[in-house]
Amino acid sequence: MTSSETVLAGLAGGVLTLRLNRPEKLNSFNEEMHLALRAGFQRAQDDPQVRAVLLTGSGRGFCAGQDLGDRDPRKGGPAPDLGRTLETFYNPNLRLIRSLEKPVVCAVNGVAAGAGANIAFACDIVLAAQSAKFIQAFSKIGLIPDAGGSWSLTRILGEPRAKALALTAEPLSAAKAAEWGLIWKAVEDESLMIQAEELAQSLAAGPTLGLGLTKRLIQAAAVNSLDEQLDMERDCQRAAGLSADYAEGVTAFLEKRKPEFQGR
Repeated sequence: MTSSETVLAGLAGGVLTLRLNRPEKLNSFNEEMHLALRAGFQRAQDDPQVRAVLLTGSGRGFCAGQDLGDRDPRKGGPAPDLGRTLETFYNPNLRLIRSLEKPVVCAVNGVAAGAGANIAFACDIVLAAQSAKFIQAFSKIGLIPDAGGSWSLTRILGEPRAKALALTAEPLSAAKAAEWGLIWKAVEDESLMIQAEELAQSLAAGPTLGLGLTKRLIQAAAVNSLDEQLDMERDCQRAAGLSADYAEGVTAFLEKRKPEFQGR
């Protein structure tokens, strides 16, 4: 795993906590942080000891998107190829988050702007502090929503709200984001990490093979026909029914005890 102070990683109780750690820059992305975050999610994919991921930020913000100090046009030189930036840095991270068949909890501890907001929306369960805000800041600098934003906003909210947020860059409160279904819930600032950690620990202790299959099914439902989804459910349920977790879950139910899942 890439060693970097820009993303702090710690594994405890099956939960890999990844903390964006450039607080003086509101955790905005530079290349080092992109690569460190990718290494963290790659570890989550490869390491069987990791059974859930908790993503959050250091300091007073979650993530302000791209560090524009690296793109100052006053320094001269050729215009940046932002398509290359997406293909090299953002898109691999988004694909890892979405394809990881383990639960990803995101605790949004402050402002989430631009790509920072859209990375949060790519996670499986998002909790946000009441004081947090989500901002599609791209239109303020002549850009389009990236990091999956045009995809996630449209699918979750529909065209009218997605367009309004993207075109106006109007901040969206955590409470309104929860009301609109963009995130799971908004919680009191002081209880955010307590609730997020408890949730991640609960998921990590669960039947993570089945949880991963559930994530795969729900993500596929937006593009599958009913027949395709029924076939996919059949195949995933077959795999889940053959798992040791299913046998343990049924046995524990019959024996009236708490199950001890292994994620297999």
